[in-house]
Formats: sequence, structure tokens, C-alpha cells
Amino acid sequence: MFKALGDATRLEIVTLLAESNEPLCACDIEAHFDLAQATISHHLNTLRKVGALSSKRRGTWVFYSLDPGLAERLRAFVGALDHRG
Repeated sequence: MFKALGDATRLEIVTLLAESNEPLCACDIEAHFDLAQATISHHLNTLRKVGALSSKRRGTWVFYSLDPGLAERLRAFVGALDHRG
């Protein structure tokens, strides 16, 4: 998870989704970057595989949102670090 989030583009994708009140179409995410569609698709797929994103197809478009469990998994990790100190 942290390796995936360590990439600047993927972290920016997560930030975009965190700031959105609704799922974002892949086309809207792609429009935010000056990168090839295939590159953005690769980043989205990487984030989905590690459980950071959820996706849902609506017709020909795929919409992405943060996985509902992501925040809890990150909080649990931080909590484990707090208990070590």
C-alpha cells in the first residue's frame, strides 16, 4: 500500500478523490494530468489492486472513489505506530 502511495501521481489521484464529494470518472482524472491515458490507467489499476480505490462501471465509463476501508486501514497503521512509542 505505501509503495503505491509513494508515487507522486498516485498520491495526487488519491488526493483528488479525497477532495471529491462523489466518484470521479476516469476521464476527469485523466484530464487533471498531462500524462497519457495508458499511464493514468496504470496508476488507477495499481491503486485499485492495493485496495486504495473502488471502481464501478457506468456504461462505457469507469468511476473511481476511495475504498471505504482505506481510511480505517491507515488509522490502524498509525495507531500501531503510536503504541510503539
